[in-house]
Amino acid sequence: MARAWQRMLSGRRLDLLDPTPVDIEIEDIAHGLAFVARWNGQTLGDYAYSVAEHSLLVEELYARMNPKAPTKWRLAALLHDAPEYVIGDMISPVKAAVGPGYGALDERLTAAIHIRFGLPAVIPKTVKAQIKRADKVSAFMEAVQIAGFTEAEAAKLFGQPKPEIIDGLTIDLRPPVQVRRAFTERHDTLMRSL
Repeated sequence: MARAWQRMLSGRRLDLLDPTPVDIEIEDIAHGLAFVARWNGQTLGDYAYSVAEHSLLVEELYARMNPKAPTKWRLAALLHDAPEYVIGDMISPVKAAVGPGYGALDERLTAAIHIRFGLPAVIPKTVKAQIKRADKVSAFMEAVQIAGFTEAEAAKLFGQPKPEIIDGLTIDLRPPVQVRRAFTERHDTLMRSL
């Protein structure tokens, strides 16, 4: 049988087919996500736009869009793409082509990550939908600011966000080490607030 686990920098051995919460460390997640490029790396700037940077933006947008949301759902927003630290980021057309296997793997990893950090294995559908809306606003911002889309193209694909939601937010690409630190610090702050 083929190997189905990956050794993490923390020394943990994560079974990708049957992940357990005890093998998940935030430092591994932050490190992996800081080096995974969104948009298949097709973004402007001297650094790739990482999933870690995207996750920080989604959590900020989620908080703006749901100001009364409890901290645990802000944490869920920050971790919404966490499985990508080991399975990478695929653009939606590729996910569709790969089929349901990718989704099942993502769900198993998400459940283990959630349990590790005190969240329910499966978050409520309403919260998941709110996070998805923040994710779409992030995608709009990314498309326009760093991926070469016009506002009209981005609005057609992701919807036009309310101006007050994105007011004052810009995407500034940073080296992976800075993004990794920012992600870990944000995670720590949210965990202390639970």
